[in-house]
Amino acid sequence: MDSANMILIGAVSPPIPLKKMEEMDGACEARKKQLAKDFESVFITKLLDEIKNTIGDWGDDKDGAARQIDGLFWLHLARDIADKGGFGMWKDIYQFLTESEYKNTATELLDESV
Repeated sequence: MDSANMILIGAVSPPIPLKKMEEMDGACEARKKQLAKDFESVFITKLLDEIKNTIGDWGDDKDGAARQIDGLFWLHLARDIADKGGFGMWKDIYQFLTESEYKNTATELLDESV
């Protein structure tokens, strides 16, 4: 990364009062849930790509635009599957994110290696 891009040139936001921090906590939880669902959506997209590859060609030659449209179809299909519950993997990811926030995993990893 170029060090010129790392220089702070904008205004720094003021500290957030504790009252607003409590309101933001709910938004943070919603963000974690959405992050978990997005990850599951990417996983399902990759899974659908592999399933699609097993079908084989149907004898039609597709140009670049048709392949992009197919890719968008599979992407939105995977996102819809994930938003409607998916495989339930997002619940495990969300649980891991919330538990790891309160744990100190560095000491656990050191204890396991010793």
